[in-house]
Amino acid sequence: MQKIVAVLMLAGLAGLTCASGPLWAATGPVIVPPMVTVPGGQFAMGSTADPVTPDYPASVPVHMVQVKPFRLAKYETTVKQFRQFVDATGYQMGGDCWKLAANDWGMEYGQSSWDAPANAPTEYHPVMCVSWNDAHAFLQWLSKETGRHYRLPSEAEWEYAARARSSTRYPFGDDPAQLCKYANTYDQSGKAAITRLTGKTREAIPCDDHAALTNVVGMYKPNAFGLYDMLGNAGELVEDCQHLNYENAPRDGRAWTEGCAAFHGGTMAIHRGGSYNSGPVAASLTVRGHAGLDNRSSVAEGFRIAEDADDGTAPADAEFEAGLVKEQAAERARQAKGGSA
Repeated sequence: MQKIVAVLMLAGLAGLTCASGPLWAATGPVIVPPMVTVPGGQFAMGSTADPVTPDYPASVPVHMVQVKPFRLAKYETTVKQFRQFVDATGYQMGGDCWKLAANDWGMEYGQSSWDAPANAPTEYHPVMCVSWNDAHAFLQWLSKETGRHYRLPSEAEWEYAARARSSTRYPFGDDPAQLCKYANTYDQSGKAAITRLTGKTREAIPCDDHAALTNVVGMYKPNAFGLYDMLGNAGELVEDCQHLNYENAPRDGRAWTEGCAAFHGGTMAIHRGGSYNSGPVAASLTVRGHAGLDNRSSVAEGFRIAEDADDGTAPADAEFEAGLVKEQAAERARQAKGGSA
């Protein structure tokens, strides 16, 4: 897995150069992601209650993991943050992405880029249609621009942070009807919108947050660690490659990048947290998803930034947070009038 990552990173960074040299300079002050320091601790990772499907990562066996303190972004990476990277570097994303569609599968791969209006209604929505490889290219650029070492969280770090010391199905308890207070999932508004796009319907979570698809980040209640949107909105890619279960998984919180289980002949990455399209099972703390390293999707995947806790004092970006507060207020006003960005 590590050799694969090195090759893919070199290939991705080849798109960041031109005849006059590297295009690393930011187009303005680099947006420093607001970070939350997650205290270290031990927790039971996994669940015996999640479904087990052949060739899909299961959440068993439940095992104890010790996690060191680290930092995790307060919000999912936004369109605004990712746009700054693309504008500064000329990074080539391509124009194809998985999207919802009215066919037997309910989705299709076609023209639908990360900055298309349907995927990026505002600059403060979570960025989607970005792959695991794209996320790493962004993180390498951001690290170079800021002098810090940003990365994806490990899967163990992600679940520990999402749990925030809880032992229930969701960070707040076991009742899915409470999800609309904490997460953007497949609720009543989501069901109506997704049914229009796919022609398919299924039982929705019995609440309504008035968001049709994705929502502006930070609109819901945070968990006990002060992290927003850990469930729902966009699914979040982590550093680990796919393993079909937790047999022999690391117990020290590090990313599991060896002995990867191939899927259709390729290496897969794990993503967590469900999405706006997730029902009460998929939106739980423990259900695991997977995606190809160069897979781009507007149905599930985005990412969140992590860094080690010993990387000095975490800076704050007051301008970014002020802009977010304004966008949240605008979104609440739109919802009050019966619309959504």
